[in-house]
Amino acid sequence: MHDGSNWHSTLQLRYAMRDLRCVDDARHDGAVRVLAALRPEGDDVCHHVLVHPPGGLVGGDRIDIALRVERGAHALLTTPGATRFYRSLGAPAVQTVDAVLEPGARLEWLPLEAIAYDGCIGRNTSRFVLQPGAEMIGWDLLALGLPAADAPFVHGELTQHVEIPGIWLEHGRIAADDRALRHAPGGLAGASALATLWFACGEALPEARAQALLDVARAAIDASGIDAGATWPQPQVVVVRALGNRVEPLQQLLRTIWAAWRVLGWQRPPCAPRVWRT
Repeated sequence: MHDGSNWHSTLQLRYAMRDLRCVDDARHDGAVRVLAALRPEGDDVCHHVLVHPPGGLVGGDRIDIALRVERGAHALLTTPGATRFYRSLGAPAVQTVDAVLEPGARLEWLPLEAIAYDGCIGRNTSRFVLQPGAEMIGWDLLALGLPAADAPFVHGELTQHVEIPGIWLEHGRIAADDRALRHAPGGLAGASALATLWFACGEALPEARAQALLDVARAAIDASGIDAGATWPQPQVVVVRALGNRVEPLQQLLRTIWAAWRVLGWQRPPCAPRVWRT
């Protein structure tokens, strides 16, 4: 929907198992939509590539994505490019994701990074409701400015919010001029890229399973040399956090851990979306 100055786009997604096949239903209003529905690893997992043809959000734009993964279904969602929050003249640009996973459902939420351009005012919010027996692997990557293009993030702000209600909440406002947050050792320590990866369940993880997820994540972190850590902050969630000066190495680390978690947690070999190689 376009009101002449701002874009408001909505996308509704639903995944269900029918006769051993994960079927999908996608309905959109506005620019955001499904580019392709693929099943590269068989009928039981649906891969969706989501696109936003305008290429980014300016102040006043809004994208709302709602998805439901029904009992026993398995969906993997990604994007072919970054989500860009461009300079704003005052109004925020907003993207929201609201997901519900029914018992036995699996979701892989794996979009490419968000980029906070200098002068943006962005709100990036994700909320995942996991019913008992549901599981997900998700990540969130953020690049602050374009330092390699001599366009650092020196004005504006971006608010990141990732929530599994009643279980886990990550919420932070990054203001470009907040020197303590941006540069202090207890903050971002000068990093311009940050990443979070999580494995979450609708009920408590057995200790042995959580420890195995931590062990493979820590082995990948040690091999990467990246400033990162893996923790088990809540019985239902294992989390990896990483900082760096470029988003690409962080993204590669998260992909490595995602692949290992897929095998360890779900006994499924990694099946990287083809769009990641383009």
